[in-house]
Amino acid sequence: MKLYALSGDPAKPCYVLSISDLLIMLDCGLSVSSVLNFLPLPLVQSAKFQSLLSWNCRDPEIQLEDGEIKECCGCSFVNSAPEFIPPLDKVINFSEIDVILISNYTNMMALPFITEGTGFTGTVYATEPTLQIGRFFLEELVEYIEASPKENTARVWKDIQHLLPPPLNDVFKPKNWRHLFSMDAVNKSLARVQMTGYDQKLDIFGALQVTPVSSGFCLGSSNWIINSGQEKISYISGSSTLTTHPRPINQSALKYSDVVIMTGLTQAPHVNPDGMLGELCMNVVMTLRNGGSVLIPCYPSGVVYDLFECLSSSLDNQGFSQIPMFFISPVADSSLAYSNILAEWLSTSKQNKVYIPDEPFPHGSLVKNAKLKHFKHIYSEGFSTEFRQPCVVFCGHPSLRFGDAVHFVELWGSNPQHTIIFTEPDFPYLQALAPYQPLAIKTVYCPIETSLNFQQANKLIKELKPGVLVIPENYTQPPPIAPHKTDLVIDQTPDKMIIKFKRGEVIKLPLKRKRSRIYLDPQIARSLVPHEVQPGVTISSVTGVLHVKDNIHDLHPLEPTPEELEEQKSAKTAKLQPPSHNRYRNVKYEWGSLDVNLFLKKLAQDGITDIKVEQGGVDEITLHLASEDTMIKVSEKNTSIVCGGKQSLRLKLRDLLLQCVQNF
Repeated sequence: MKLYALSGDPAKPCYVLSISDLLIMLDCGLSVSSVLNFLPLPLVQSAKFQSLLSWNCRDPEIQLEDGEIKECCGCSFVNSAPEFIPPLDKVINFSEIDVILISNYTNMMALPFITEGTGFTGTVYATEPTLQIGRFFLEELVEYIEASPKENTARVWKDIQHLLPPPLNDVFKPKNWRHLFSMDAVNKSLARVQMTGYDQKLDIFGALQVTPVSSGFCLGSSNWIINSGQEKISYISGSSTLTTHPRPINQSALKYSDVVIMTGLTQAPHVNPDGMLGELCMNVVMTLRNGGSVLIPCYPSGVVYDLFECLSSSLDNQGFSQIPMFFISPVADSSLAYSNILAEWLSTSKQNKVYIPDEPFPHGSLVKNAKLKHFKHIYSEGFSTEFRQPCVVFCGHPSLRFGDAVHFVELWGSNPQHTIIFTEPDFPYLQALAPYQPLAIKTVYCPIETSLNFQQANKLIKELKPGVLVIPENYTQPPPIAPHKTDLVIDQTPDKMIIKFKRGEVIKLPLKRKRSRIYLDPQIARSLVPHEVQPGVTISSVTGVLHVKDNIHDLHPLEPTPEELEEQKSAKTAKLQPPSHNRYRNVKYEWGSLDVNLFLKKLAQDGITDIKVEQGGVDEITLHLASEDTMIKVSEKNTSIVCGGKQSLRLKLRDLLLQCVQNF
């Protein structure tokens, strides 16, 4: 069994597992960090970005396209449509992938890169919320990029990367970056997805059984169990043991796996999400009290639901119940509506509200009471009429490179009364703000990440008791954001076998298939005659034809030969009992160890007496027949007779030897 690591970001995983002659892709996360190296895409032309100075190479022989690289406050940015980091496509051929298992909607953003234009013909499995909310994420991303198209496409800078100013001179392999796919590619890739439910056992070509189980991270998020009948592999990605709105994690299903592949741990291990939520509410209240407004760059689903709930309660308690909250996204209305019809995927407390009946999320009542107002864009009909300050605005994109957030940063950036609060840990907030500098707006970093931290992960691993733990190499070193915190790693102890991997590696996993299941035809099963070879051990010989199709092994009876069919026909004509033709009835099956003394006695009876017996290793005996120039070597696993081409002697010795072992 092998694991191919196609992603270098554990938070956006993409791996391929080779098992039982099948290739199974585990997630297809898309790394978006590369967009921070590009200038933002404003909805209308920005005087600030247009006025930035262009960088030119000192080498007169190297000519960049006009304005290809822009500089702002000591940082350089590419003035072009943003590009993304897809999973590696050189390690494995995507057309050979049999199955893709998606663990949650944040880990399916690269799906169109995998399935479209690659020859992919496999099947994609995901839960219903993963598919639907993943669609929201993909549609929003594509619409953001297409809403502000760039006339120029920068190309030359990748060829002279080593000459560029920071941070472009340090980016990793920009030639592998790609422009975003189209909406048509999104629709075609999502059409390949087959929806599944928790604990549903899915047959994969008869060789494997895969089962999604709740991971507790977000709506519909799953961990996957891959079972071959004898071996159990668990893929843990984006899991949480916290009590939030999704259904809790199913730990018991993951126990005692032969191999556990763990990824998707928190990107903010140094902070507590509850503490960050409290700090966010406090900063919002302080800003509103000073007459300012708050911008919260966010994704269209996930933690934003909890922010609506927590922040609305906090504003009510602080006397700011009349302050409006705006949720702006191309999929805002779909996301809010869909989240309230997912009862089976919610925690028990949220499910109970459905049966009262009541809406599981408070944003339903917030919308009805006009406390939360949602729009597709800032230029949507009615927004300019409803918009008033002070307010709280939730909009995308968290990278601040595209979407309506770009407009609000430019609108409020020069006013210190306003605040921008970063809650998504995917992007370093200082890098996100770099092209807008200098800024006067107050900035607050409150990363709210509910996936497992290292303490929770170590506790979970201890409870699951895996045979082998497979983790990204990053998890064995303190994170760059807190290099002094040596406890923010996965524990490595002598009693635990851990295999580490990094981007582009192909690693062998110590799991070899030893047995396969065979289904007996009823006729063969009825003919079995068990023999007890020792107390408690019963065996029987089986003869038949093995049929293998879709990795299912069936043993069928032997078809009678033409001669046997003729005999049966003749007996039937003569009204006699048809002969029972079992060509293997008289075959004997030997077992056990050789009775050396009996063998020597039979050799002596046959006139062979000049024998030298040597004891080799454990259960190994060598007999030298000097007069016959012959050697017989008997071990636990095999027997060899070397007699210098004397075929008649070899056959005689073989027959004598078989008489000295047990048989049935």
